[in-house]
Amino acid sequence: MSTLVQPTVEKVELQPLPQGESVLLVLFGATGDLSRRKLMPALYDLACIGCTNRNFDVLGIGRSELTDEQFRERMHDAAAQSSEARGFNEEGWKDFASRLYFLIGNADDPGFYPKLKQKIEEMQKAGASKNLLFYVSTSASLAPPIVEGLGHAGLARREDGWTRIVLEKPFGRDLKSAQELNEIVARTFDEESVYRIDHYLGKETVQNIMVFRFGNLMFEPIWNRNYIDYVEITAAEELGVESRAAFYEETGALRDMVANHMLQLLSLTAMDPPVAFDAHSVREEKVQVLRAIRPMTVDEVAKRTIRGQYGPGTIDGKPVPGYRQEKGVNPESNTETYVALEFCVDNWRWAGVPFYVRTGKRLSNHLTEIAVHFKRTPQALFASRPEDVHHNIIALRIQPNEGIAINFGAKVPGTQMRATRVNMDFSYREAFGSNTPAAYETLLLDAMRGDATLFTRRDEVEAEWRIITPIEEAWKQLPPPTFPNYPAGSDGPPDADSLIKLDRHRWRPLNRGNGGNL
Repeated sequence: MSTLVQPTVEKVELQPLPQGESVLLVLFGATGDLSRRKLMPALYDLACIGCTNRNFDVLGIGRSELTDEQFRERMHDAAAQSSEARGFNEEGWKDFASRLYFLIGNADDPGFYPKLKQKIEEMQKAGASKNLLFYVSTSASLAPPIVEGLGHAGLARREDGWTRIVLEKPFGRDLKSAQELNEIVARTFDEESVYRIDHYLGKETVQNIMVFRFGNLMFEPIWNRNYIDYVEITAAEELGVESRAAFYEETGALRDMVANHMLQLLSLTAMDPPVAFDAHSVREEKVQVLRAIRPMTVDEVAKRTIRGQYGPGTIDGKPVPGYRQEKGVNPESNTETYVALEFCVDNWRWAGVPFYVRTGKRLSNHLTEIAVHFKRTPQALFASRPEDVHHNIIALRIQPNEGIAINFGAKVPGTQMRATRVNMDFSYREAFGSNTPAAYETLLLDAMRGDATLFTRRDEVEAEWRIITPIEEAWKQLPPPTFPNYPAGSDGPPDADSLIKLDRHRWRPLNRGNGGNL
């Protein structure tokens, strides 16, 4: 038996977003999927609500043979069809499109960068900003030649304005490649000018983890091994690989999700309070958590990790193909589309508390959440009915239906002392409306303002790979599972249940209606 309690939320007047500095944004991969789906709609929104400086221009870089006008038309269609371009209208687009320009170029050709420098100087003579923000929205293999090309052309460090560079994930594919890329970047840019982006950190509900933990005295004193039994971190998708088969075949779920998004959620959940909410203080505490996670041995990887790959199944009542039947996928591929792991954070706060992480494609629900399971109370008062002793759960829902759900016990009316489960559910949308900025809006604006708090630092990236690389290497030594091992539309491979049941724990079902039921 359970019930639902809707909390009363005081209406809050949202403050307008700040304005970015004047900038010329140079966008590598301007005609790519990420630019069309996320970056251009986000820039359009920022411009419409007055967050971009009046002296703001975008120079797109790509191999397509496009004129400025053709580039604007292509980006118009992308923004108009995007659900993230709130309140799209032709008048607003017309003003924004006048700031868009395009330069044809091959990013891995060293001879392109003098032409880029010449184009930038021409735009600046015509009034464009002296401040440069380079955004690398390309395949990971193009990041080194882009960084080196900018350095050789004298575009990385200048005296007449600031220069910053935003690097998209994946930042390397293992520890060695990440260190090599970091060395290339360090030779070319100052670390303070480098913004390694993980769009999860731009989500309001991810940022709220710190406010929830450190802004409420009722939670922080019990946020430790003395009261918490285990932590679940889930990122489930109903979608398959879609048009990303080539990328996914090289990457897999571990590199694509755990090496960045999931470890970021874990570090925010487990970090100690920073001395201030600034870039250095927040990132320093996150790095300390990552350093406290023990790299696994081959035997530990065999016991504490589960790989999965989806086969044919049903999503929303419609048949969908298995991963090996997707266009561009090797019919005998052993690339994992699901992974479940147990991490141990070996520090004073979390010693002995397992952190279970799972992520996968073609699962039964679209859900990202952090579920903190508290220990049960002693059963002395309820010895006759031990089933009445519930363990409390706090679920931080990242997406969709963003919010926080808290579970606690309450007495059932009547003469008997019986308890039932009560769920209190807070919804971001109901409390604050739907006008909160999208993740990429927040991060792009922060990059324009020079605030690196929500971006990852060099040592943070390398600390993540020190955890992930031993797992990848152990998987090469261990016999691969028999793929596919879970049907599309399920909760994942059955072996994932055995991982968590070893400690007498259990996963929360993925399909729970509105996502708020505990």
